Amino acid sequence: MGIFGFFTEDVAIDLGTANLLIMHRNKVVVDGPSVIAINRQTGKVIAIGREAGIMMGKTHDNIKIIRPLKDGVIADFDASEKMINAYVKTIPALKKRVFAPALRMAVCIPSGITEVEMRAVRESAERANAREVYMVQEPLAAAIGMGIGIMESRGSLVVDIGGGTTEVAVISLGGIVCDKSVKIAGDVLTDDIIQYVREEHNLFLGEVTAEKIKMTIGAATEHLEHPPDPMDVQGRDLLSGKPKQIRMSHTEIARALDKSLQRIEAAVMEVLSATPPELSADIYNTGIHLAGGGALLKGLDKRLTQRTDLPVCVAQNPLRAIVEGTNTVLKEYTKYRNMMFT
Repeated sequence: MGIFGFFTEDVAIDLGTANLLIMHRNKVVVDGPSVIAINRQTGKVIAIGREAGIMMGKTHDNIKIIRPLKDGVIADFDASEKMINAYVKTIPALKKRVFAPALRMAVCIPSGITEVEMRAVRESAERANAREVYMVQEPLAAAIGMGIGIMESRGSLVVDIGGGTTEVAVISLGGIVCDKSVKIAGDVLTDDIIQYVREEHNLFLGEVTAEKIKMTIGAATEHLEHPPDPMDVQGRDLLSGKPKQIRMSHTEIARALDKSLQRIEAAVMEVLSATPPELSADIYNTGIHLAGGGALLKGLDKRLTQRTDLPVCVAQNPLRAIVEGTNTVLKEYTKYRNMMFT
């Protein structure tokens, strides 16, 4: 960094489909939804994060709500640039600076990302005042954030269920040996709930309500040791058009999510089938490491154990494992530089 090192700040970003997290000086300083509200006429940013999320489904024609990322990659370049820029400006330590510092930025990316998609991430970061941009694959970042010694000659199986993609990867010696990325994750599970309620109860739900259901009573199996209490759900009756309320339990949600969860299980089994035998022996002993927001789905660990006959370890903080791993990569650049993209 040379003479300008003093004026450069390190920032680690988990640029997720559902949530964006930023770590600065070893602290999570930003944790909010990947949503931005823009004035259609002026193009100016009205709100980001939770403020924009509250507006979803409630705006008039002059306000456009955008989720700039889809399936783990940038779908709207202009909106993503504005969102990253706006979020970076909210970092408390940087707001106090008279002049905006140059940033050394590490951003996590899906393992199946293309060159074009990587370029979009890099350019969005550069326009947010990043002088150096490093990219880290999500399964590697998740493993580091969970405290797995990925540089060792030992196989580890990581399953990261995010908002747009589920990443399944076997890691050894600081790299991905075999992996599978499927576009079945949090967003699809939310859509499954909307579709189920529509078909079974003739009730039309908004995305925000369906997300709340998933987080409150979402379950991967009908048989839970400590089932959550049923919850009241409000929406629009498809037959009468009137507002309507029903009561739902976790067993219904488990049935709604079953087909999508089967596809995630299939991805895990496919990666296990492609794993070299020596690494399979390691995984038999270490089991599956589960990260991402999907890891919070009640009973998912037990369901995966039943399918794979392997123990499942859920990250201590599944939502923050990736950004914490990305931050560690940036801090210990010399150790991890060979696994980063520039």
